[in-house]
Amino acid sequence: MPTSPTPRRRALRASFVRLIAAAGVLGLTACTSATPTPTPTTTTAPASSEAPEVDGDPTQATFTFGTAANPTGLDPALVADTESYRITRQILEGLVGIDPLTSEPAPLLATSWEERDDGRAYAFELRNDVVFHDGEPFNAEAVCANFERWHTMPAGTRELDATISFQSVFKAFSDEPEDSVYESCQPLGEYEVLISLTGRHTTFIPALALPAFGMASPKALEEKGANELTVERDGRRLSEFALSPVGTGPFRFESWSGDEVTLSAFEDYWGNPGEIQIVTFRTIPHTDARLRALISGEIDGYDLVTVDNAAELAREGQQILQRDPYSVLYLGMNQDFPGVDDILFRQAVAHAVDKNALIENLFLEGTSPANQFIPPKLGLPVEDVATYEYDPELARELLGESGYTGEPLPFHYPRNVSRPYLSSPEKVYAELSRQLTEAGFNLQPMPTEWSEGYVETVQNTDNRAFHLLGWSGSYQDPDNFVGALFGSYSEEFAYRDNQLFSKIARAVTLPNGEERTAAYQDISQSIADDIPALPLAFPVSAAVVSPRVLSYPVSPVMHEVFNNIDLADVELPTPDDDV
Repeated sequence: MPTSPTPRRRALRASFVRLIAAAGVLGLTACTSATPTPTPTTTTAPASSEAPEVDGDPTQATFTFGTAANPTGLDPALVADTESYRITRQILEGLVGIDPLTSEPAPLLATSWEERDDGRAYAFELRNDVVFHDGEPFNAEAVCANFERWHTMPAGTRELDATISFQSVFKAFSDEPEDSVYESCQPLGEYEVLISLTGRHTTFIPALALPAFGMASPKALEEKGANELTVERDGRRLSEFALSPVGTGPFRFESWSGDEVTLSAFEDYWGNPGEIQIVTFRTIPHTDARLRALISGEIDGYDLVTVDNAAELAREGQQILQRDPYSVLYLGMNQDFPGVDDILFRQAVAHAVDKNALIENLFLEGTSPANQFIPPKLGLPVEDVATYEYDPELARELLGESGYTGEPLPFHYPRNVSRPYLSSPEKVYAELSRQLTEAGFNLQPMPTEWSEGYVETVQNTDNRAFHLLGWSGSYQDPDNFVGALFGSYSEEFAYRDNQLFSKIARAVTLPNGEERTAAYQDISQSIADDIPALPLAFPVSAAVVSPRVLSYPVSPVMHEVFNNIDLADVELPTPDDDV
């Protein structure tokens, strides 16, 4: 049965964190544009799906969130970016959710699960009161239809994104059965399902909390040709389903027009319906423009607060909500670029970077230097992992020994975007460029608009020595980081180490305990020894909401679903009001 809405609180919660930025003037200015480029494409839900009417004061039932970039698509099985997931979390739910206090796996569409056959299978009891947004029933058959769709996804479809979560978690698709962890899905009854694996896979349950494993209506997957990339939007091929997804979540898709995605409350939602009737995600790439939109009342909140904006937001009475660090920023290196494959060259890079100087004034307080890719939140010891001390003299010496003679080194970095691990990319690049140039590297800056395929560029093009990127965790397990980044060969790093790949494949089969902890310590050491990429920082990220918001479900793994937002009984300012 649906649960009752949470009572609206009348006073602001004392638990909101107000994060004050460190004072100081930064000498670097980002070259960005405050105006997003409009997109003519408009996608809407079927005509029968009308947005609900809002009774009384409409400002009490709407919520507008400013995002840093357009979603790349709304089929979570085929994307891996924060802004796409932010939206699809509202629409599609998985079997497993996230505990809001611990970030551990929690029941969602599955009420419980049981490990069987020594970890080679799991039986799930399903909720029996759930329907998809198109009225189709959620049951064991629907679960198996989704798993089979992911497992048998055609090669032409899955080439859409180099970081498809099914491949990251289950290692291979049906056309490589000898490598796949997934074996089968079998209904045991209308609301009970058995998922069988080819071996123990300790990360299986935590990984099911990934937005990529949100359950979609099998009818919609078929009717909207989810595996047929027949539509182009923003230079990316998508399916009709990726333009109008159908799930079981508290909000259903209404439209995607230009730089806005609109959702409406699903009246037959099985859980807490919450207060909000209409959610709008509005793309505002520039951080200063998002700040102005919040203060003027055009939006109710936004993510990825920068150091430059934090102090002003606090002065204006906005609520800054800090997350525990659960992402890693790294300097990627392409070993297919001449010279980068030499370990002395990569060691020179590691000694040339002053991580503390990079973090100072460019990241929010609480950001820490990284000497491995697994965040501190996971509690793995790091004392024995190799650390490359900042030593520009040693860097120059190693660079000379590597045979490097000053050839230009293309360095890609994104423009006009903020990410959880990189809120000011132009400034971070400028500081890294200063440090590397001092050590003797001849850098060729290659700025690329995020919206023009930056990720695809740095994960595929050969004309690249260095690039800036990061990874945000979506579930609580070390494989979410080292497995996703280094579990197999990728064009991003052109890193070939079958021994490391085997170590990572073994680690996910180990039960939680000392042996598994030791395995991931060894993996971190191997990565530190070879330096396929240089971890730079575990950044703190923060969202900000207006005083109109009494509570916001801030989460280290970004599991922030808007039916859990609580609003105050206040009017938003109109355009004619003084701000």
